[in-house]
Amino acid sequence: MAFFIGIDVGSGWTKAVVSKDNEIKSYAIVPSGGDYNKAARDACEIALKKIDISTKDIKYTVATGYGATMADFAQDTASDISCHAKGISALFPHVRTVIDIGAQFTRAIRIDEDGRIINFIMNEKCAGGSGKFLQVTARILRVDIEELGSLSLKSKNPVEFTTACAVFAESEAISRISEGARPEDIVAGIHRAMASKIITLAARVGMTPNYAITGGGAKDTGLVKALENELKFKTFVPDEPQITAAFGAAILAGSR
Repeated sequence: MAFFIGIDVGSGWTKAVVSKDNEIKSYAIVPSGGDYNKAARDACEIALKKIDISTKDIKYTVATGYGATMADFAQDTASDISCHAKGISALFPHVRTVIDIGAQFTRAIRIDEDGRIINFIMNEKCAGGSGKFLQVTARILRVDIEELGSLSLKSKNPVEFTTACAVFAESEAISRISEGARPEDIVAGIHRAMASKIITLAARVGMTPNYAITGGGAKDTGLVKALENELKFKTFVPDEPQITAAFGAAILAGSR
């Protein structure tokens, strides 16, 4: 039995996927912290323990992501863009556009029927369309970030934000709170602003249905709904949207 590991060392979270025959057998997600190598090793150890196997059962390991080179035990590295494409193509073969919303970066990737990259783009320094914006929102409203999605879906009168910039939106949100705006309406307004910014970015790759949303941002149901409203199209979200690139890395490991 040949098992393979893919590791996605992100700026906020490190993900490890154990695969066999291009299927996910186990995974783990841990905070990246300040030691990417330790985070990668910890994630792998947890994933292996879940299915009661050891490193001796692993034939090949590929690392990807922001801190991929820090995972010094991996035999190879691969670009996170190609890993996202591979992972989402395996999960949803009919998807042609992937929107990945990470802790620091948002990416749009257009792929063909074989999971090959046609075009991609990512935000640069602005955090307006990334998970950082959600972290700022949760902090302002003093709620857990996991509560934002359900809170947003309760909104009856979303606040209109004049900016999609995380810095200026923070000041605007504070002003709206002082004016008496309800938390759910503020969150819904921020989701709308984020969705608009993300779709504007993604449109530059030549968006083609079907669409998938991945990354930590895909766990926010309010943001997913806002994106669907912008797209006017139902999206596909993996059961665990944070492990797509790690799964793609595991698939690549199996091919090497």
